[in-house]
This record gives sequence, structure tokens and C-alpha cells, in this order.
Amino acid sequence: MKEKELLQVEGGGWLLIAGVVAGAITFVIGVIDGFIRPLSCHD
Repeated sequence: MKEKELLQVEGGGWLLIAGVVAGAITFVIGVIDGFIRPLSCHD
């Protein structure tokens, strides 16, 4: 494919959005879990 054709290829944007949303949800759940169930660090 030539460079012009490569720039016209569409798709895959929903995958990026889904990844960002899933990451944000996981982060928020982790923060909430940390406040509700704080675990001490063991040496």
C-alpha cells in the first residue's frame, strides 16, 4: 500500500476507547478497594 492509501484506512478507534474506559474503571475500583480494605505492607 502506498502512504496515501495507508492514511485513508479507518477502524480500530473503538478498541482504543474500550481500552481507556476499561483502564479507568479498573483504576477507580482499585482506589475504592484501597480505601475500603487497606492492607498493610509486609517486609
